[in-house]
Amino acid sequence: MSQVHAENLIKNIIREIVRECALRGHTVSDTLVAFMVKAVVLDPRNGFNVDRTLTKQDVQKLEELCLDKLTEDCSPSLDTIKMQVYFDMNYTSRREFLEEIHRVMESQLSSVSREIADSRAKTRDEFKALYHKIVTYILLHSGMGSPADDDAVKEATAALQSVFPHTGLGAFMALLKRDKEQQLRELTMTVTGIRLFNKAGKKGEDEADLNDLTPAALTEALPAVITSLENELKETQSLAWKYTAVLEKLTDPDRQPSGCDVPIVLHKQVLYNVRQHEGFLKMLLADARLCAKHVEILHTEFSSHMKLLKDTVNSKTAVPTAIVFPLFTALSKLWLGLQDEAELLNILNNIRLNLQPFIAKFFSEDDLDGLLEAAEVKTDEERMIVSSDERIDPAVMTANDWLLPETTAKFNDLPLQYNGVCGYTLVSRDGLLLPGNPHIGVLKHKEKLYVFSSKEAALKFASSPDEFIEEVAEKAKLSPELIQLLKLHHQFSCVSPYPEMQPGETLLVKPITKCESGTQTDIHPVETNIDRSYEWNEWELRRKAIKLADLMSKVTHSTQTNLSHMRRENTTQTWLPKNVACQSKRDGESSVPKPHVSLAGLRGQRDGHVVKVNLTKPVDE
Repeated sequence: MSQVHAENLIKNIIREIVRECALRGHTVSDTLVAFMVKAVVLDPRNGFNVDRTLTKQDVQKLEELCLDKLTEDCSPSLDTIKMQVYFDMNYTSRREFLEEIHRVMESQLSSVSREIADSRAKTRDEFKALYHKIVTYILLHSGMGSPADDDAVKEATAALQSVFPHTGLGAFMALLKRDKEQQLRELTMTVTGIRLFNKAGKKGEDEADLNDLTPAALTEALPAVITSLENELKETQSLAWKYTAVLEKLTDPDRQPSGCDVPIVLHKQVLYNVRQHEGFLKMLLADARLCAKHVEILHTEFSSHMKLLKDTVNSKTAVPTAIVFPLFTALSKLWLGLQDEAELLNILNNIRLNLQPFIAKFFSEDDLDGLLEAAEVKTDEERMIVSSDERIDPAVMTANDWLLPETTAKFNDLPLQYNGVCGYTLVSRDGLLLPGNPHIGVLKHKEKLYVFSSKEAALKFASSPDEFIEEVAEKAKLSPELIQLLKLHHQFSCVSPYPEMQPGETLLVKPITKCESGTQTDIHPVETNIDRSYEWNEWELRRKAIKLADLMSKVTHSTQTNLSHMRRENTTQTWLPKNVACQSKRDGESSVPKPHVSLAGLRGQRDGHVVKVNLTKPVDE
C-alpha cells in the first residue's frame, strides 16, 4: 500500500470518528481524535500490539474504544486532554501572537487600501470621496476614534490637510500602486503622530497627563487581566495542594485501608487536570506580566518623545518637515505598540476564559474537606523548605553525575525532565505528582536532568534510573494526559499519531531523524602556495607565447618598467570651466577675525617682564 493511499485511509477513519461523535452529540476536532487514537494504541490494557499488522476487527475495536473515550461523561482525563489540545492549538509565542495581530489588521484594512490604490477619480466629487476614504483608512489603522465619530473625522481631516492637502491628490493618483500604498502608510503614521501631539497639548505637559493618552482598551485590560490570572492561579494552586494531600494519604503504603467511595484513579485524574490548568495559567500570567513590562517601557519612551517633540516645535516658529515628521512617526509607532499590547492581553484573557470549561469539577468543597479529614495540606513552597536540608554529596555518590547550585551556572534555568516532577514518587506512589526540589541535587543521566522530592527518592532513582524512566513511560500509557503534562513526547516519538489502520500495515512507524549540518572549506588553506601568474586556459598561454616570440624577432624592442613609466611625456587636453551661475537659496555667514596674540620677553631674561600685544584685527576692517 502506498504512503498516499494509507494517509487517505487514515484521514477517512478520523473523519468517520468525528462524524460518529457528532451524531452522539459531541463536537470533537481532528487533532483531538488523532491524539485519542494514539492514546488508545499506547494503552497496554487495550491489547494492541505494535509489532503485528492490524486486522479489520482491530480497526473496529480501535474505533469503538476511541468513541467510548471521546463521548464519556464526567471524565477528568478527557477534560484534561481537551484542555491540552485547545491550549496547543491556540497558544503560541509572543512574537507569533504579534505577527498574527498585524496580519489580522492588514487583512481588515486591505479592502480600504485596495479601493484607495485602485481609484480612478476624475471629478471633484470623486476626489472628495477618495480623500474621505484616506481619512477612514487613517482612523481604522490608528485606532484613535471611529469613522462614524464626527469629532474624530474632523480631527483626522484637519491633521491630514496640514501635511497632505486636497491639491496633492493629483500627484498621488499619478503614482504606481505600490508607491500609493507606501505613501498611505507614511501619511497614516504622520497624521497619527500629529493627533497625539495635539491631544497632549490639550492635556498639558505633565507626565501624568501624557499617560492619559494610553489606549482605553489597554488601561482597562492590563490590571484586570493580571488580577484575574493571579486570583485564578491562587484558587487552582489551592485545589492542587488539597488534591495532592488527599492522594498522598490514599497512596501511603503504611495507611490502613478505609472505605473511600471514590476510586484512586479518579483522584489522580482530577489532580492531573488541576496541575495542567495551573501550568497553563502560569504561562499566561508570565506573558501578561511581560506585557506590563513592555507597556511601562513604551510609556517612558512615549513621554520622552513627546517632550522632545514639544521642545522642537515650541522653540521655533517654523520647523522643517525633515526634522518634525520622523518625530511624529516615532510617536505613532509607540502608540501602535501600546495597541498591540492591548490586543495581546485580550488574546491571553480569552484563552484563560476558554480554559475554564475544561476544569474538572468532580468534587465540591465539602466533599474535598471530608476527604482531607486530618491530612496536612502543604504548599509547594513548604515542601521545598522541608526538603532543602537534605543534600546530595557528589563526593560520596561518585557513580552518578550530580549538579548543585554552588557548582552549576544558571542553576534555576536548567531544563528539568518531567516538568520538574519527581519521577520516583510518580512510580512508587501510583501516579502521585510531587514537585521536585533542585536544591537536593539534580541527577544528570544520559544528558537529561532529573529532580526529586527527597534525598531518599534521589538515591533510589539513581540506583536504577533506566528502570524508573521506563516505569514513568508505562504510567503515561495508562494516563495519556501525562504525556503533555510531564513533556514525554520524545519517549513516544516512535508511534505515529495517525496509526495506519488497514490490514497489512503496522502501528510501528520508524522515527525520521533529520539534522541540518554544514561544512566550510577554505578556498586556499595555505596562502603561500597561490601562484598569481597561473593560467588555466591553454589558448591564453599560446597567445602569450606568440606575443613573446614576436617581440624577440623585432630589430628593436623596449620594455616599460616600474622605474621608467613615470618619466614619459604626457599631454592632456582640458577645457576651462564655464562661467555659469544659478539662483538658489544660500545660507549667509559672517567672517570673524582670528584671535592673534604676541608675547615678547620670553627668552634671554631671567626676571624680565613679559609684554603681551594683541594683534587681532578689528571686526570692521
